[in-house]
Amino acid sequence: MSAAQPSAQNQSVLSFDELKSRLEPFQQTQLLRFWDSLDSNQQTHLSQQIAQVDFAQLKTLVEGNDKSVDFGELAARAAMPQAVASDGSGCDWTLEQAQQRGEEALRSGEIATVLVAGGQGTRLGFDQPKGMFPVGPVSERTLFQFFADRLIAAGEKYGVDVPLYLMTSEATHEDTRRYFEKNDYLGLKPEQVTIFQQGTMPAVDAATGDVLMADKGSLALSPDGHGGTLRALSRNGCMDEMRKNGRKHLFYFQVDNPLVGLCDPVFIGHHLLACSEMTTQVIRKRYPTEKVGNVVEIDGQTQIIEYSDLPDSAAEMTNSDGSLKLWAGNIAVHLFDLDFLERMLQLDASLPIHRASKKVPHVDAEGQQVKPDSPNATKFEQFIFDLLPHAKNTIVCEANPADAFAPVKNANGAATDTPELARQAICDLHRRWLRSCGVTVDDSVKVEINPRFAMDPAELSEKLGESGQTAAEQTISTDQYFC
Repeated sequence: MSAAQPSAQNQSVLSFDELKSRLEPFQQTQLLRFWDSLDSNQQTHLSQQIAQVDFAQLKTLVEGNDKSVDFGELAARAAMPQAVASDGSGCDWTLEQAQQRGEEALRSGEIATVLVAGGQGTRLGFDQPKGMFPVGPVSERTLFQFFADRLIAAGEKYGVDVPLYLMTSEATHEDTRRYFEKNDYLGLKPEQVTIFQQGTMPAVDAATGDVLMADKGSLALSPDGHGGTLRALSRNGCMDEMRKNGRKHLFYFQVDNPLVGLCDPVFIGHHLLACSEMTTQVIRKRYPTEKVGNVVEIDGQTQIIEYSDLPDSAAEMTNSDGSLKLWAGNIAVHLFDLDFLERMLQLDASLPIHRASKKVPHVDAEGQQVKPDSPNATKFEQFIFDLLPHAKNTIVCEANPADAFAPVKNANGAATDTPELARQAICDLHRRWLRSCGVTVDDSVKVEINPRFAMDPAELSEKLGESGQTAAEQTISTDQYFC
């Protein structure tokens, strides 16, 4: 495993006076109020943290002087971009042609993958990285195992090791690294996996704009959002490594969706046949205000309006037939042309910065720990999908949510996106696969198919035929894990 480290920090330690001079123009000298009580290691740590903050940019953000966007006005002008429907309509090629082209790219070793896994399972009541959450309805495989098994199966099918670049946060990095090492990289080759850490931005007090401190010797930092993926890939040498190994396209996905069609050749084929620089997979939203980004076209450019930025009145707009006007929900599955990403590295600062009100624990002026009961701070982050308007050519691909989207976000008991619902979706999908092969299986039976057994119904039919029985002669009456 290549365990890429965060960018090398400036090892020189600024003196108190140097730090004060740096902070005074931005009214942030409160960060030094505990300096004299810190030991030399703590002073070094705080000095390095302060040195990495762009206080000029932060001041602009705090004062609200960055470019503001009227999302309501944008939504009023929005239309649906041209999309390839899940049945293959909407493009000049067939699903079979797309699959053939995608398989060619996989066999040629052109595809790399990046998994965004900085989140902890806090909302799940799980105190570890979310990727370590057990979601297999029969096997209890973790989310990380779901993805690793898919990559292993793709490697066996196409005769190539598909690399996994895994982006963590400060909160998940060490636990994730240890998990992969302890579990033999989940069957992947060690050199296939590169674990690297995303950047951070400071949280500020919502009322004063002061940067908050997590403790007397540390800033209250939070991940800079999945928009920081590109910077982190470049900073940690991953982009150079991809180029050296002949990769041309990067499959991007996030950790909370066990049904993601990782390395799906049809999706890859659509991307390539459209000569797209950035391809986005979408589903039809389940309800107007669903917490997914809204994929739209405005002034000829494809872009995504995040659910938190879209007014309810805009989300609920309908067409004359009563259908949702903005129906395409982003499920955080993208395919990037590597040339495009390298060009975007030069425009990275142009990505807008989004604000979020959050509860941020911190120390007060007396050094006492404060755990707020309501949002007290503003966090800043960038979103990877804001690269879309910069792409010279894009395509949107619809997926059936029952096949491709079962996010694990909330604890059981919530209305949506729970582990229970995700496990049910996995079983439902695999029961449909079995029935399409002619197998009899009752709705009460839990079934789970590891992609290393079969990646799709066609492969499943072949495997079932190896038993000596026809699929139509087979009945499944007890919970079963196919692996």
